[in-house]
Amino acid sequence: MKHLGRLIRSASLSGYEELVRSLGRDPQAFMRTVGLQAKLLEHPETLIPGDAVRELLEITARATRTEDFALCLAAQRKLSALGPISVVLKEEPTPLAALDTLGRYLKLVNASLIFRLEEAGDTVVIREDLLPSAGLPMRQSIELAVGIMFRILRELIAPNWRPLQVCFTHRPPADLSAHRAFFTRNVTFNQDFNGLVCDAADLRKPRGSADESATRFAREYLDAALKRRGESTRDACRELILALLSGGGCTVEEVARHLRVDRRTLARRLDAEGLTFSGLLNDVRSELARRHLRDSDLPLGEVAELLGFSGPSSFSHWFRKHFGCSPSQWSRQAGGVAAQDAAAAF
Repeated sequence: MKHLGRLIRSASLSGYEELVRSLGRDPQAFMRTVGLQAKLLEHPETLIPGDAVRELLEITARATRTEDFALCLAAQRKLSALGPISVVLKEEPTPLAALDTLGRYLKLVNASLIFRLEEAGDTVVIREDLLPSAGLPMRQSIELAVGIMFRILRELIAPNWRPLQVCFTHRPPADLSAHRAFFTRNVTFNQDFNGLVCDAADLRKPRGSADESATRFAREYLDAALKRRGESTRDACRELILALLSGGGCTVEEVARHLRVDRRTLARRLDAEGLTFSGLLNDVRSELARRHLRDSDLPLGEVAELLGFSGPSSFSHWFRKHFGCSPSQWSRQAGGVAAQDAAAAF
């Protein structure tokens, strides 16, 4: 299958081939299924299609009957796997400062990953999500992202550090033991966000004096790379829509304000890319609706709220207009297709 869209570092699949072989399967056979060649994984900075990675993780987890496949990959990750960014993160004065820096340069690691910090008194919530892709399940990719964040924080804080809570929007696996063992505490599913709830004191602990001279070159390199990469208006809008939806304030005016332009300028830029704001909003909502209805057991009211609707009735009306059936009908159909796919993979 040919994948287009955002590119991510091949380091996102670090350890993939070894793990699949340990499970008695041929990794290159799975890679060929999604159009990836083994040579693309030889250098960690090689850019590969993010959608291909998402599909590869899902296919491999199903075929090997390994529900915690992504966590097995994350267990092998170290901070150094982030490449040049790790040099800067190690020198930040606190873990929280390191997370702020990671957010600044995140597009150089994974342009599809959305990362937000929310400080609320004694806690800090780390929210992670992925820009939706048409029809692609993202359970394994989400768990890989949260698992890697957990591993990074253990290096930045302490080897035995634990978050207060681990949250996923999708439904739980049949066996929770592997997830509990990885995160060393109970993991919650069918939540309204993916990520970690942390003790703020842990993230504010000093890490020793920073050596700015050791990181100056790395920062200059990263800033230059960020400037070269740039970002389309489409991508910037999709990120903001995803971030603002659940708060109920996802309007074209609000998105334009965050981009520091007026509504007309935003509309003009989107038009130059052949897009409209309402079209982008519907696209993001459609993919999020598919994900929640297919992968979670959230009540319809909560799904409606996460997608920025005033209530279940307005969500159902919108859903029927775009999908030609009710959310519950679509969910039942999707469940049947998923069961058939799983049986075929096994």
